[in-house]
Amino acid sequence: MKKFLILASLALISSAVKAQTYLNPQAPIEERVKDALKRMTTEEKIKILHAQSKFTSAGVPRLGIRQLNMDDGPHGVREELEWNTWSPAKWTNDYIVAFPSLTCLAATWNRDLSNAYGNAVSEEFAFRGKDIMLGPGVNIQRTPMNGRAFEYMGEDPYLAGEIVVPYIKAAQKNGIACCLKHFVLNDQEIDRFSVNVNVSERALHEIYLYPFKQAVERAHVWTIMGSYNLWEGDHCCHNDKLINGILKKDWNWDGALVSDWGGTTNTMQAIYGGLDIEMGTYTDGKLRESAFGYDDYYLAKPFRELVNDGKVPMSVLDEKAARVLRTIFRTAMNPNKVIGNQCSEAHYDVCRQIAEEGIVLLKNESSLLPLELSKYKKILVVGENATRSLTQGGGSSELKTLRDISPLEALRTQLSNINSQLSIDYAPGYASGRAMYDHEDKVDPAKQEALKQEALEKAKNADLIIYIGGLNKNHKQDCENGDRESYDLSFGQNELISALAEFDAPMIVTNFGGNPYHMPWLNKVEGLLHCWYLGSESGTALANVLTGKVNPSGKLPVTFAKNYEDYPYVKYGQEAYPGITGVETPKNSAGEMARRQVYYKEDIFVGYRGFEKNKTKPLFPFGFGLSYTTFKYSKPAITKDAEGWKLTIDVTNTGTREGKETVQLYVGQAKVAATRPIKELKNFTKLSLKPGETKTATFRITEKDLMTWDEQTHNWKYEPTKFMAYIGASSNEIKSKISF
Repeated sequence: MKKFLILASLALISSAVKAQTYLNPQAPIEERVKDALKRMTTEEKIKILHAQSKFTSAGVPRLGIRQLNMDDGPHGVREELEWNTWSPAKWTNDYIVAFPSLTCLAATWNRDLSNAYGNAVSEEFAFRGKDIMLGPGVNIQRTPMNGRAFEYMGEDPYLAGEIVVPYIKAAQKNGIACCLKHFVLNDQEIDRFSVNVNVSERALHEIYLYPFKQAVERAHVWTIMGSYNLWEGDHCCHNDKLINGILKKDWNWDGALVSDWGGTTNTMQAIYGGLDIEMGTYTDGKLRESAFGYDDYYLAKPFRELVNDGKVPMSVLDEKAARVLRTIFRTAMNPNKVIGNQCSEAHYDVCRQIAEEGIVLLKNESSLLPLELSKYKKILVVGENATRSLTQGGGSSELKTLRDISPLEALRTQLSNINSQLSIDYAPGYASGRAMYDHEDKVDPAKQEALKQEALEKAKNADLIIYIGGLNKNHKQDCENGDRESYDLSFGQNELISALAEFDAPMIVTNFGGNPYHMPWLNKVEGLLHCWYLGSESGTALANVLTGKVNPSGKLPVTFAKNYEDYPYVKYGQEAYPGITGVETPKNSAGEMARRQVYYKEDIFVGYRGFEKNKTKPLFPFGFGLSYTTFKYSKPAITKDAEGWKLTIDVTNTGTREGKETVQLYVGQAKVAATRPIKELKNFTKLSLKPGETKTATFRITEKDLMTWDEQTHNWKYEPTKFMAYIGASSNEIKSKISF
């Protein structure tokens, strides 16, 4: 009898479990969502909509529904923090691989490497027990002053869209949700919590929304982070027109909108403005702690009371809860989520490959590079970034690395292995202070002068100078919560480089950073490389390029102007950047008024589009990058079929080294209207060619590629006319063109 009762009980339990569709990992997700919603109380639905710690939102323990674990950022998993503070938890097993910055990834112009990046970084997130990776970012690099530009993918929406899609697909295949950020127009750090962005409808869709749209429609990104700034008077974390109208209705997006930390400001706007998960409320996004508890959040107790009082329909709550449940079932309760791994050699290999292909060779006078080490006896390395860890600082992207190979360490190892008689000396030349999030760590001027004089004294005996400097992740450099204040290199670097260049020894400048900068010394130096932030394998990647082990193939994802005044928005004054204060503006529905108004008066003419319109020659154009070999382009051919046009062009490696060339396709009207750019990037392919080898680059052009946004119909519009296809090695170096 006892055995019968046990068997009967087990049968009942089994039957009950089978009835719980939401727990069946093989059931369609929408069925799981509907089943879970039916079983949840109002209180449980509310709890999954807001934070329960700094980086988690609640599940439903009673029903076995797991919580969501989130973490920064796009370049690697942030070190573990305490449950409810911004203080490090001081774990000993949260060291990770720091992958290169997203500007570096964009500079590879390599979709395959983007796929490898997304796969590798998401494996580390999975191993750490995370469900949502807060990144990647695709905000447009409108200004070289933007402190967070290093987290994004350059100035061109097409390039950003093409690079972000493989990253997201690979990460989400592993069961890790990407939280694409920052949606949208978060293009400066000055007054980021209260700046209202004024932009034309056309520029919004053609430039700023475009990469987000690609991520939604092609990569089906699972979560998106709202931005701090305002658009049309409302905060973007709960902007009805932006989130409900464009993102969820027009683009038919089914994911969950997550607030940036501290980006939620009002209960009714949060309820009806499209926000699904509220994080970090009552903080300033990073530093300030609060006496308020998680139940005080705008989507917590205030929302619950409105639903219970019948003032907000249950359907509104259910719609949000469904989106969060969908995210949980795609990630935390996804049976195919990978276990992952951390700090594997495979991940370091991916890190190094991206770094190597992202390094851009900008100048190579007299073929100084790659280095012929037999020519030199005494090499002097100058610059703080030769030894400084560039994985630390920067705000939320700061990383705790297990291995961080510096340029000086790698150069000493590799160069000595090639030429054991070589003497390699080092002088920092300048000091920048500690990496601080909210203020600058000032360095004594006397110390700066002493460091400069030390470098100049050592330079007297050198027969080659390798300078390794640029920007870093200090406040008001490449760092969240503050923009740069000058287009010059900080810490007296321009003066130091100019002084070093006066010596007889040839000089190679190697600068790190996420933004362009002034180069008054350019004509005085023989070699120049730009390195972005290269991650854990930084030194190895740079040494491999300098010695010729790797042939550089990076191309600029941003335009480098000769002077700051050359950037398209600058001529419009303070209104265009960083915006103006003290302007009387209408209050939004919450009774708020924006503190600062910024006007994107250059409209769609961002980056190279504006340089070409204004007939301003850049220092280094968008898409530019040299190689240790040379390439020859044939004449293109174009044919039309039912799907559009097919363009082909042959490219031959005419040099003596194997190398990679990024063939870029730009398209413009044959007779350019004043309202259209001369040309815009519409496709690219990266070819690997051995000496003497020829390969064919093939591109498809469709009517969709030729559309513009029509502000009268509020939709995309194609106007048949004669177009010109430009094929080149950069936006300024057009090798051939053909009309169609």
